[in-house]
Amino acid sequence: MFKYLREDIDAVLQRDPAARSRLEILLCYPGIHALLFHRLAHGAWDMGFRLVARLISYFGRLLTGIEIHPGARIGRRVFFDHGMGIVIGETAEIGDDCTLYQGVTLGGTSLDKGKRHPTLEAGVVVGAGAKVLGPFTVGKGAKIGSNAVVVHAVPEGATVVGFPSKKVDDPAPSAARAAFLPYGTPCDEIPDPVVTLVESLQEEIATLRARLDRVEGVSQPVAAPVGDRDNVVTLAGHEGRREAKF
Repeated sequence: MFKYLREDIDAVLQRDPAARSRLEILLCYPGIHALLFHRLAHGAWDMGFRLVARLISYFGRLLTGIEIHPGARIGRRVFFDHGMGIVIGETAEIGDDCTLYQGVTLGGTSLDKGKRHPTLEAGVVVGAGAKVLGPFTVGKGAKIGSNAVVVHAVPEGATVVGFPSKKVDDPAPSAARAAFLPYGTPCDEIPDPVVTLVESLQEEIATLRARLDRVEGVSQPVAAPVGDRDNVVTLAGHEGRREAKF
């Protein structure tokens, strides 16, 4: 249970500027306590002591506010930042160096007994309140923005945001952000994809309206002289003149 404890504590020091010392992290960080409870519960689960494993998991949930099924597989240097309200299902898998913030759910969308929860590869960051639902893979180094709802696979290194989640591009990636991105979204640089779509539609509408105004401007009907028995109307357009009689 304590084999990787030092690595876990060092991971917190690297990713949380509020952390002051290893002792503080060991005593005051519920994410560290949740990992200790889970490793004990997971060991009991693998040995076939399923009820004991569930009881250990339950006590861990009471003390930390983090609910991890003992069957879930969690790698090394995983950091639950704040942690309250995190829920991790039975067949979920979390790779090394992943970070999950408060309110994250790794859930299933079926009643099958087999694989029904997501797999997070190494270095994934999942922002606060995000829901990752289903038996798919979130690729290495991917970032899931806060409150995103993800129901499909996420490519390696991608950033997804929104409900339903959409992939966005980072216009100016940096080496620092490639290593770690708090809450999964560089909000100061990446625009909301829905807003971007609406703005592009507005620009297209404005262009079409301008073209329509030009066409209508050169196609106004000209009345025939008073007394013209045939009541001729002349239409002038960019393709030439036409006369209509009625």
